[in-house]
Amino acid sequence: MTDIARESALNLLHQLDRKQLTLDTVMNDFTAAASRLDKRDMALVQALVYGVVRWRLHLDHIIAHFSKTPLEQISPEILNVLRMGVFQLKFMDKIPESAAVNTSVELAKYGEAGKKKTPVWVVKYVNGMLRNVARNLANVPFPDENSNKTLSIAVRHSFPTWLVQRWLNRFGDEETHRLCEKLNRIPEITVRTNTLKTDRTSLAQSLSPFAKDVNDCVYAPFGISFNRPSIPIHLLEPFREGWFQVQDEGAQLVSEILDPQPSERILDACAGLGGKTGHLAQLMTNRGEIIAVDHDEKKLRALDLDMRRLGVTIVKTAIVNLDESLATESLGLFDRVLVDAPCSGMGVLRRNPDGKWNMTKKNLNRFSKRQVRFLSAVSGLLKPGGILVYAVCSTEPEENEGVIESFLHRHPDFAVERTSPPRNEKIESLRNAKGHYVSFPHIHNMDGFFITRLKRQDLLS
Repeated sequence: MTDIARESALNLLHQLDRKQLTLDTVMNDFTAAASRLDKRDMALVQALVYGVVRWRLHLDHIIAHFSKTPLEQISPEILNVLRMGVFQLKFMDKIPESAAVNTSVELAKYGEAGKKKTPVWVVKYVNGMLRNVARNLANVPFPDENSNKTLSIAVRHSFPTWLVQRWLNRFGDEETHRLCEKLNRIPEITVRTNTLKTDRTSLAQSLSPFAKDVNDCVYAPFGISFNRPSIPIHLLEPFREGWFQVQDEGAQLVSEILDPQPSERILDACAGLGGKTGHLAQLMTNRGEIIAVDHDEKKLRALDLDMRRLGVTIVKTAIVNLDESLATESLGLFDRVLVDAPCSGMGVLRRNPDGKWNMTKKNLNRFSKRQVRFLSAVSGLLKPGGILVYAVCSTEPEENEGVIESFLHRHPDFAVERTSPPRNEKIESLRNAKGHYVSFPHIHNMDGFFITRLKRQDLLS
């Protein structure tokens, strides 16, 4: 029987194919239950699953070149075996070719988790094809960019053709290549210092014995990035002591741009697990009130636990579904409101590569309508003169300028707020001509975000 790490990776890939779950959800559930795996095996599982998902179209192109059987006639289970085998041969230099081939053949023999035995001819097909790949991988032809630029970039970088085409239209050839290359690189781990308990210098010093390449972030004043922690993040003493939250640099800019002040009343309208909630509290020096709402009770329970770890005492949670009518009288009015809206995630494909295969142009339009609806739902909760920040981890216009234009058309008492800069000049450099803050992975080395400050005008004055 095959080794437990590769078997686990294969079963996770099968889960992704069969269930409407995100890669994050599948991996988090697996990690919580994977007591049998040591650190090395867990690292291999993650490398295989994320790698196969990230490079799926590229791998399928190689398989199609060597296979006499068309891809659509290969069973999903065997196709995942082949993808894992080809991924190891193409991208994992430290794994011997023989190991990549032999373990894949073993996986093919026993079906999913050893439940059934595969016909001998299928096993021979996997064995012969992967050995052929190992011998001739360097000679695989790829689409010529001169004859079909979109297809060439899509296959080489493993992105859907519709997404490549829209990036070519917006950014041009060179920048599209750079964006695709950056999105395929595994990002650093980025955390935000909890200034209620420590400072950035002290946190960096405490992380240095356990990680490589510990550096301050460029734009986020409390951010630190690092690579290859020697132990899991949640077991690090600084984490257990509440000295930081894991949060990408782009996400850290959202709370900075809202710029909450001590003693104010703040609404975190799509709080989720509370990454931005904790940041808001530390910017307010744990003085004032934050109402963190979400439709998911499980997430809010996790948020409460994390606030305790961070030493935050000013957060109250409430289950609220912004898709439904709000009982505004029960929430009251706020000085500032943050809407970190659910979106396509096109800006975080470095971390969530499954997003590029799950998204369509129709999905983008559905998200944008929902985002306008969320903004409209909370707009009445803001005091006159108050600040509403809209943020999405997306690079796509439908969810960015399109949402703001649609919202402002329906709400003439709001306008893009241009006169009150955030806390540092670095963040201000991200502001575009329309007054929105925009980041791109290939330009700023952080997730792609769109963030804008809207001010509610007092039309009676």
